[in-house]
Amino acid sequence: MRIDVLSLFPDMFSGPMHDSIVGKAIENGHLTMPVTNFRDYSTNKHGNVDDYPFGGGAGMLLQPQPIFDALKATEEQAAAEGLPKGRVILLDPAGVTFNQHVAEEFAHEEHLTFLCGHYEGYDERIRTLVTDEVSLGDFVLTGGELASMVMIDATVRLLPGVLGNSESAPGDSFSSGLLEYPQYTRPADFRGMKVPDVLISGNHGKIDEWRDKEALRRTYQRRPDLIDHRRLTTQQKHLLADVRIEEEERQAAEKESRK
Repeated sequence: MRIDVLSLFPDMFSGPMHDSIVGKAIENGHLTMPVTNFRDYSTNKHGNVDDYPFGGGAGMLLQPQPIFDALKATEEQAAAEGLPKGRVILLDPAGVTFNQHVAEEFAHEEHLTFLCGHYEGYDERIRTLVTDEVSLGDFVLTGGELASMVMIDATVRLLPGVLGNSESAPGDSFSSGLLEYPQYTRPADFRGMKVPDVLISGNHGKIDEWRDKEALRRTYQRRPDLIDHRRLTTQQKHLLADVRIEEEERQAAEKESRK
């Protein structure tokens, strides 16, 4: 995969994006990630990339010319590598909210380009270049760089061969539609806190059932809306019924203990 980033602050990507999983993906040839400073494409003698909005108003807007030309250059570079234009992603608070499903969609592409804005916003004509407008959430950041890093990390870890264990990504929270079940490692008894017996029983059928049930429990406790939008198997429906009864009993016991 090739991921292009258009940013006024390319140095922000030189550290975090070359560490951990993303860095290993680059080292192992699963990913190339050129970062382009679109200020380099400004035709203004001062290198300006922003200006005041027509009609007045607060703040400055990114001008179309530097971004149009920078994107054209990166697309030509990708085409020389035999890659398609791919999806062009505008980081914008008005876009659809990024989630695991979007990351999975992105991971199926050969080429992605992230446009990181700054200042008050974009000249509207820049939107004619993009295929996707995506937001990290209902809050405002100083620029699109941090949001793009999060989206790139979530996407790259889904690429085949990037994670050491092929089962890691499908088991993550949200990938299955449920939150991830609790996990434990050695020692089996740490300061009186013991690993559930089933996990050291060697009975893989029981272990799978326990994990499924605890994923349902955690989701029921913390994000019940995810269960409402998921089609459960017959076994999961039975497990969820047990979870609901157990949680009602637990809450009743806690309420009684507070009297």
